[in-house]
Amino acid sequence: MSDLSLCGGLPPEICEQLSAEEQIIKIRVEKRRFGKEVTIIEGINEKEFDLKRLASQLKSKLATGGTAKNGRIELQGDHRYRVKKLLVDMGFPEENITVID
Repeated sequence: MSDLSLCGGLPPEICEQLSAEEQIIKIRVEKRRFGKEVTIIEGINEKEFDLKRLASQLKSKLATGGTAKNGRIELQGDHRYRVKKLLVDMGFPEENITVID
């Protein structure tokens, strides 16, 4: 019943698509110790999407390590543009994903 009230009675798949369209996602790279690069994905709502599951899918598709913590996903290495393409393939709108150079 609570799912229906959140989406105004819309089917769950339409509700999920609408929530994905409201996300403003930022993808950037941080340098860590010893010159290691880490791709950071921020802006995905933890309450609407399972970050651990999303991180697991990204890690397996990119063949890299990583984690989901503090409301963001961290992946080992520089995968900015590949992550953007994968997120678009998962249903996130391309215009809401920003890659920070």
